[in-house]
Amino acid sequence: MPILKISAPPLSARIGSDVLSSTLARILASGAATTKPELVRVSGLARTTVDAGVRDLFDRGVVRAAGYQQSAGRGRAAELLELNPDYGSVLVADCGRHSATLALVDFRQDRLGSLRIDVEFSDGPEVVLESIVRGFRELLADSPRRRLVAVVGVPAPVDYHSGSFVRPPFMPGWDRFPVARHLGEALGCDVVLENDVHLRALGEARVGPDLIGPLLYIKIGTGIGAGIVSSGGALFRGADGATGEIGHLKVNNQDELCVCGSRGCLETVASVGALTRHMVGGAPATAILREDRDLFISRLEQGDPEVIASVRLAAQYIGEAIANLVHVLNPQRIVVGGTLAIAQDELLATIRSIVYQQALPISTRELMLVGPALGADSGLAGGIVLGIEHALSPERLDGHARDKSAR
Repeated sequence: MPILKISAPPLSARIGSDVLSSTLARILASGAATTKPELVRVSGLARTTVDAGVRDLFDRGVVRAAGYQQSAGRGRAAELLELNPDYGSVLVADCGRHSATLALVDFRQDRLGSLRIDVEFSDGPEVVLESIVRGFRELLADSPRRRLVAVVGVPAPVDYHSGSFVRPPFMPGWDRFPVARHLGEALGCDVVLENDVHLRALGEARVGPDLIGPLLYIKIGTGIGAGIVSSGGALFRGADGATGEIGHLKVNNQDELCVCGSRGCLETVASVGALTRHMVGGAPATAILREDRDLFISRLEQGDPEVIASVRLAAQYIGEAIANLVHVLNPQRIVVGGTLAIAQDELLATIRSIVYQQALPISTRELMLVGPALGADSGLAGGIVLGIEHALSPERLDGHARDKSAR
């Protein structure tokens, strides 16, 4: 995985020591600078200010020396700086309805381990969360226990502030269950709960060139959702963390009952769940069996003509919804991922043709409509970014300094 961009807190005329240390640490974490002169150039801060901030980071144990950079002239070689791998690490769980990918990453973005586990969110929070905790502990068994933060991406609406789900369909027992607190107590660390599509959007936004306009990530899986990242690289959650529920946009001339209780939602005609139900003749708004979903995916991977035809029809509905979003958000990049992206050629070709036909030319002249640059790792990447930014925030660095002084 390429190095991901890590954002820094906003600077002001009177910058405090914790904000200064956080800014410099995040610049180092993103790979944008590796020496003091580079930190001066990238941050725009005075050399004396950067010197003070770097000294503070050494004192806190956040950074360490990593040798010297060869000088092109006769000047003294600059000391190389890197985040101390012993300072801390991030646990990430990128969860789907039926499986989860777990990873342990240090603050330098080096992956220390990963594994994939089976989960069924319909089994309830205690069963699923125990599986995640067990997987995290397996990853930590071969690694020294460092200062940890865990980021968990889940396929459901999330109340980011309380760390809980909000009325997820077909997931009994999850509504308002204190997921972040439960995991935090089991693991002994901070836990950040986030919607899985939001994490994918963040991961895609932090790789490659800087964004000029917003990025929109569309995930087409059992349901349909979107994640939005601003041109500044910040995740847009909305007032309640409920942005991106595009699966409940209405589709003309459709009247099937949706899991949300309404009728004619995009998910009822264009999601993997809807296409699987159509394949097996299931009733609308019912949970699909895992074996039926696996059969649909298998036929999709094999290029079954009947299944490919259903994907093209679904792509028409999705393309119309995206065209409307283009008028509202004017994104620079739209990334289409999820299970249905297995048939990416058919999916993207159909969506592109509709979006470029229906959206205004001023909104599409610079628009890129692509598959995920990080493939299946988009969600992990977003979790890494969120975890490092949380751990290296001014508040967390300040808290660690207080803990250290108390000892």
